[in-house]
Amino acid sequence: MELKVVFICLLTIGFLTSCKSKKQVVHSQPKTAHHKVIERTEEITQIKSKKEIKSTIFTSTEDYIQFFKNAAMEEMRIYKIPASITLAQGVLESSSGNSELTKRSNNHFGIKCHKEWEGNHTFHDDDEKGECFRVYDNPTTSYRDHSLFLTSRRRYSKLFSLAPGDYVSWANGLSEAGYATDRRYPAKLIGLIEKFELHKYDTQVLGKSFEVVKVTEILNHIVVKGDTLYSISKRYGLTVDELKLLNGLSSNEISIGQSLNLAK
Repeated sequence: MELKVVFICLLTIGFLTSCKSKKQVVHSQPKTAHHKVIERTEEITQIKSKKEIKSTIFTSTEDYIQFFKNAAMEEMRIYKIPASITLAQGVLESSSGNSELTKRSNNHFGIKCHKEWEGNHTFHDDDEKGECFRVYDNPTTSYRDHSLFLTSRRRYSKLFSLAPGDYVSWANGLSEAGYATDRRYPAKLIGLIEKFELHKYDTQVLGKSFEVVKVTEILNHIVVKGDTLYSISKRYGLTVDELKLLNGLSSNEISIGQSLNLAK
């Protein structure tokens, strides 16, 4: 009996050893972490297209004029636009080179993108919110584009038939052609030209001697039905008191057909 038990035990041990030897050892491989690379192509393209714009800071209007007078005279020689008008527009539109738009875009004339513009651009609130404006690498390019802008549009064509250096007619003509929505735009340009004697640069280009002649511009408004001193003053950026003073009025009464002076 004991021998039989020993025999059974030996058979069991042998069977178990045989089964263990047939098992294959499986070596687990460590998992490799794969990091997915996402290329932000659009963002990279946008960053590369943004070029740092270097603008010049001017401490005064006189400094601005001295810096750009040669560029304005060169534009007059080539495109027949009075240098005085170009400089006055530059001073007015760019706040003597220090407006927010000009400092970040070198756009000295507030020229908007329009459909033909393919260069860099920026957005700025003007007549409407977030309007598209042209961006230039340097300010002199802005001066050249200003000339091209005026010469390439039919609505300004009449201006080029004016007498050379006639800045008064040019100022009024720009307004009539719709360059600016401000009704006092001509008066502002003429005021700047005469204050800083910008018309002397016109005479240099034309080879004439410069004489200081103050041109007194009288802007008139003919009263029509429904006009009041208040509505007229708001239309032209004046106060009622200024309008009365300009016309020697002692009361607010006006009559249809009456001619009112709008400038000194």
